[in-house]
Amino acid sequence: MSQVIPATISPAAFAERADAIAAAAGELAAAGWTPATSSNFSMRLDNDHAAITISGRDKGHLGRDDIMIIDMQGQAVGTTARPSAETDLHTQIYRRYPDMNVVLHTHSRTQSVASRLFAKHGVIQLEGWELQKAIAGQTTHDATLAVPVFPNTQHMPELVAQVDAWIDAGKPLHAYLINGHGIYTWGRDMAETRRHLEALEFLLGCELDLKRLGA
Repeated sequence: MSQVIPATISPAAFAERADAIAAAAGELAAAGWTPATSSNFSMRLDNDHAAITISGRDKGHLGRDDIMIIDMQGQAVGTTARPSAETDLHTQIYRRYPDMNVVLHTHSRTQSVASRLFAKHGVIQLEGWELQKAIAGQTTHDATLAVPVFPNTQHMPELVAQVDAWIDAGKPLHAYLINGHGIYTWGRDMAETRRHLEALEFLLGCELDLKRLGA
């Protein structure tokens, strides 16, 4: 795969983002959160571009050649490679939240089961968990962290519209699930985004345990 890097982006910056995406993907794959080439990951390059995983690649064995550049409309830049079908969900976050620089989407068993279980409610209300404070802006366990669950669809404009409607309603949004699918979360850098993802995985697992115990 040949990637032509736009003049506004330094090759070193692209290489740094690509390596960071590949390293995170390898660790998440080892945890079992990216089965069967699922999941997609991206990092902002500048106001107009992002680096994102190429569709269909094994997330446990990514290298720089498995990462491509897109514009903020989700179109490939300088390559014939094809980005994830869900690319618009990444660029939406970058457009709506200019201070967010990383988007991670995974398909762990916990995330997938929780998305099905809570789909009828349209949201998971996380309350009273100390680990809620791992999410940026959350300062106490004595609060409610709402994680919406959106219906799954292969038509990305529908999902984009649902996310936009949530944000436009003035509701805080730190992450969301897609029914039968997985989770999207984001942050200012890779470390913060990984923290969000790991905290949410733990919290969703706790909620599932409570359901099993009939609590």
